[in-house]
Amino acid sequence: MKTAPALAAALVLSVSAAPSVSASASATAAADPLDRLRHQALAWGPCQEPQLAAAGAECARLTVPLDYREPTGRTLAVSRIRAADPAKRRGILQANPGGPGNRGLDMPTALQAQMAPQTAAAYDLIGMDTRGVGASGGLDCGLNRGSWLRSVGSDRAGFRQAWRLAEADADACRNKYPELLPHLTTRNAARDIDLLRAALGEQRTSFFGQSYGALLGAVYAQLFPQHVDRLVLDSALDPARYGIGAFQDMSAANERALDDFAAWAAPRDAQYGLGATPAAVRAGVEGLVRRAQAAPIAVDGFRLDGYLLPFLLTVCQSDDRDSADYADILRQLLDAADGKPVQASPALHELLTAVLTPGPDAGADLAAAIGILCDDVAMPRSQRWYREAVERSRPAQPVFGPVFNGPTPYASWRPAPREPFVEVRNAVPALQIQSTGDTHAPYQGALALHGRLSASRLLTVPGRIHAVYLNGYRNCAQQAVDTYLLTGALPPADTTC
Repeated sequence: MKTAPALAAALVLSVSAAPSVSASASATAAADPLDRLRHQALAWGPCQEPQLAAAGAECARLTVPLDYREPTGRTLAVSRIRAADPAKRRGILQANPGGPGNRGLDMPTALQAQMAPQTAAAYDLIGMDTRGVGASGGLDCGLNRGSWLRSVGSDRAGFRQAWRLAEADADACRNKYPELLPHLTTRNAARDIDLLRAALGEQRTSFFGQSYGALLGAVYAQLFPQHVDRLVLDSALDPARYGIGAFQDMSAANERALDDFAAWAAPRDAQYGLGATPAAVRAGVEGLVRRAQAAPIAVDGFRLDGYLLPFLLTVCQSDDRDSADYADILRQLLDAADGKPVQASPALHELLTAVLTPGPDAGADLAAAIGILCDDVAMPRSQRWYREAVERSRPAQPVFGPVFNGPTPYASWRPAPREPFVEVRNAVPALQIQSTGDTHAPYQGALALHGRLSASRLLTVPGRIHAVYLNGYRNCAQQAVDTYLLTGALPPADTTC
């Protein structure tokens, strides 16, 4: 079982020396201040990251404007694994892992490991920590959480605590980086991607994005359609729902995932003792959350309360191949709540550590996610709005409604976004991949994006997984991506694995 991701769950951009500029670029710089940056020479050298170094990757700093209206240089960390066969090289493949706020510098190694060798060999695989993330000036807001997501529980005290924590996260970043934060937008990240394309001397770029990275890819295609070669969008969000609507969609998707898990666990009651019917399994989970709110569960040296338990459950049920681990974790938590001695399994220990004692990298990545989302879209600001949203969700979503409808850091964010979020609607060819049970980017969002991308093809993958391709979930998805990137041939029609 994987560690807890920041579901929506890190900008100080490092200043570098001015890039070298060609004579022709200097001649036109006055007419186009970005031309100097498009012609910059990247100083490639050894990567410091162990995974990249082991893969023979090279790293550089790309100078970009903090504010594209006033282009003055800051730098982003980029990486490259060169095409294995220069004679068969067809171009570059840029990639983003999602988040927002996830680190993408080592994406070339993940892609190289997953791709068919002949596909990987055809591209220079390009990674980047986008602005405000990781080695590209990751924010240091002093946050000690990996996600703002937590249940508000069943009383006013729980809601007030969630509001205070979310407000404190927002204040910590906004007060420290008031001049930089307004520029941490998806629109600017797409501009940076195109600037990197130009600096690499390429007329077009291919792009692989998963989760938020798929949304970023769709935005890039909207802004720079003439520069898109091949576009893969894995586990995409609906651009029109990006923001609070996306969180609410996750709530319903996670409630459905709990029902699916309950249907899996009921026939295995003799093994796990979670209930002989799906209704009994669900009742046990709902009861466990109530018990944890009344008295935190002591297990493995941790105390897990009813406010963070539902968030932990979202991690457990994000991949249906983890159902046995999920059932075992629930059994351990139920036993611990009953006061029985429990030796935590490695999977439970890993989850408790990630959720309850996240390291500094998790806090930095959360800060990046907050900065990007707050600068992209405005969200409701009143406490009353969130209280009412939670109460509306409870009947149909008793476990996860109080998590995904609760207060967010964006409720207290100032000022409003400087630019509107990009409206995506174009005819750029793209391959979309989406699982039907995705709990992070629900299937209906992919359908909505598919309708906005009139030349796209949608490969539907039955099952529950987020980020289909890199998780190796279905061979048909692997083959579809590899074939498309290698040949450019999209499926003739939408299809299902």
